[in-house]
Amino acid sequence: MPQSLPDAPTMLGAAVKYLEDELLPALDGYHRFKTRVTVNVLNTIRRELELRGAQAAAERTRLAAILGHDGEVEALSFELSERIRTGAVDLNDPALRAHLRQSVADALAINNPKWINR
Repeated sequence: MPQSLPDAPTMLGAAVKYLEDELLPALDGYHRFKTRVTVNVLNTIRRELELRGAQAAAERTRLAAILGHDGEVEALSFELSERIRTGAVDLNDPALRAHLRQSVADALAINNPKWINR
């Protein structure tokens, strides 16, 4: 598929800029609230488009190191959860703890980056 120019994150940024800079100041009450929610949704989508690919690749690498083999992220994550559930992975394993910490940080970077480093 040909790449759109500008790319999706840039277009989402332009939409957010319009909503925040031009539309939002003219609104109040319910419509101001709903526009703020829409801005938050668009920003979340933009961050996911920008970050998720690299995050998934890094997650796959971490999971493969913990489990000792490669695979698809979803399958590796499921396997890790099963190993945790059965006690086959030590909850105090530094690699597991680092993986969980990074996974939460990655999710926050997309969903609510203001919560990182709090």
